[in-house]
Amino acid sequence: MTAKLSLAIIACVASALAAAAAHAQAPGGRCDIQVLNASDSTRSNIVRTSPEAPRQIFFGGGFLARCLNQDVRLAADSAEYYEGAQVLYLIGNVRYTEPRVRVTSDRATYKQGAEQLDAQGDVDAVLPSGSSMRGPTATYLRAVRGLRPVSSLYAPDRPRFRLVQKDSAGRPAEPVLIVADRVTTTNDSLVYAGGRVEITRTDFDARSDSAYMDSGNEFVRLLGTPVARGKGERGYTLRGQVLDIFSRERVVQRVLSKREARATSEDMLLTSDTIDLRLEGNKLQQAYVWGASRARAVSPDRDLIADSMWVRMPDQRLRELRAFGEAVANTVPDTARIRSGEKDWLRGDTILAWFDSTAAAARPVAPRDSAARGPVRPDSGATSTARDTTGVRLVALEARGRASARTQVAGESTTPERPAINYNRGRTIRVRMDAAGEVAAVEVEGDAVGLYLEPAPGVGDAAPGTAAPTATAPAGTAPSPGATPARPAAPRPSAPATPGARP
Repeated sequence: MTAKLSLAIIACVASALAAAAAHAQAPGGRCDIQVLNASDSTRSNIVRTSPEAPRQIFFGGGFLARCLNQDVRLAADSAEYYEGAQVLYLIGNVRYTEPRVRVTSDRATYKQGAEQLDAQGDVDAVLPSGSSMRGPTATYLRAVRGLRPVSSLYAPDRPRFRLVQKDSAGRPAEPVLIVADRVTTTNDSLVYAGGRVEITRTDFDARSDSAYMDSGNEFVRLLGTPVARGKGERGYTLRGQVLDIFSRERVVQRVLSKREARATSEDMLLTSDTIDLRLEGNKLQQAYVWGASRARAVSPDRDLIADSMWVRMPDQRLRELRAFGEAVANTVPDTARIRSGEKDWLRGDTILAWFDSTAAAARPVAPRDSAARGPVRPDSGATSTARDTTGVRLVALEARGRASARTQVAGESTTPERPAINYNRGRTIRVRMDAAGEVAAVEVEGDAVGLYLEPAPGVGDAAPGTAAPTATAPAGTAPSPGATPARPAAPRPSAPATPGARP
């Protein structure tokens, strides 16, 4: 076939395709395919079973076409067009382009009725924002007046999306990498991902069963056992059943965890129904914790429980914690001197705690049982040689409103297994800690009541635990019936109710 005859056939085919798409609209409407001259080597063959039957047209040696009166082009090594079904098959080095959109693949099918491109084999798509996708298959739906208002791209078989985002000045920000079993983008702004979703940036990454991203509003929702991790010098991890992520100018500002929320940082573990983390400069600054299941803050040697909490941590370093509603602070005593197996506690309507997180506390702490999440029992043979490496030292505690405190202390006639007990009650109780993290002073204000109990020496010394220790009551208090201490110790007054300076 001569080149002149080949061009004549191509012109005939173009006319036939135009007639088959008589419903085509103005630019931006449906695609009226017009075959162009790909090269002098382009060949074509028209087959029809009867004069009235739809045509089957085969192209070889290069294929190039466009949507009439639109800047939409389709190219491939070869092609097949089925007039009756209005389907165009593209084979080998497929290239689909329209303004600001490009799709390349090994093979593709263009369905005129649906204005849909199905690409298979090493698919590479670039969207108007500059975002891109690579995967084995993808379906691109054009925006067509009267059919669909916006375009969309659907990719199954675990594609990799690279989302390009811009700041308020229009400058490209760091891209976000999304990998999932299936991903759909709508109007190059909304992203729906499902199945083993992975969202990654240099400062932040997340994992979930499914995700929804609104690039225009800078909002992300993660569902199905999601996990979000903040990276950097002092990272954090947030879990829950639902995670909402809010950003501004492509910088994460807030991460909200709902239902079975759990936030972990170098300083403590927070758990509750809801945890709201606030960030600035990619670092945690504040945390709000609340819910019907009560809020809890746990560190290696203390935990605090209340209805709700507010945590202040400038530049991701713990400084202050406020617990509201029937607050209880439990603290593991110094295991070098106290091994009763019980914790000291402070209670109140509200508890305030202040911390110094510039250096780790120097005092020894009991080794931890990873299964029981508690101190190793004194009789287990373990030694207290581990150090508190959290980098956080408790400076002071303050309980306000119906405050009470119980502290275990080493006395004249005590043993590590049978310490003395110091109990205080009042409107406000302040506990100040020394540099080693031990109680330095307890100050009580308002209707102060104090009680000191110390076991009598000699009782139960031969076989600890075989006889209950006898406590010494304060002066003016009648002893319990039947109490016959062998060597009564002089009663000790509790800490005086003197005002203390707030840290």
